[in-house]
Amino acid sequence: MDLRLEVIVLPVADVDRAKQFYKSLRWREDADFVTEDQRVVQMTPPGSPCSVIFGTGVTSATPGSVQGLYLAVHDVDAARAELVEHGTDVSEVFHDAGGVFPHPGTTGRLPGPDPEHRSYASYASFSDPDGNGWVLQELTTRLPGRV
Repeated sequence: MDLRLEVIVLPVADVDRAKQFYKSLRWREDADFVTEDQRVVQMTPPGSPCSVIFGTGVTSATPGSVQGLYLAVHDVDAARAELVEHGTDVSEVFHDAGGVFPHPGTTGRLPGPDPEHRSYASYASFSDPDGNGWVLQELTTRLPGRV
């Protein structure tokens, strides 16, 4: 049985502000449904099979509480530059001191890409207006078994 992650729920304080932010990143607006007690907006990053939803009445989580959302990119420098071009505040490219997976927050961050330019080892990060945290991860060669 296939199990595909297709939707992630983001807690936001201001639905219209969040929608404008993700539109500024050139994410596709899939839906904006309004009922008596809910508003559900679904947006999808370019090239991604997984979308995010946010709105009113969709989660009890605190706005900005979702951290460590990863966006796989082929070239972290180019992806960072494109986000900056669209007005997003993005960290400089970094790699982790441990060389495996970035520690939470900024602990263990070393400036610049991974010195060996290994796949999965160079990053940049940004947050949406509510503080939900995203990480760009450079992925040039997938691990065995991944499509």
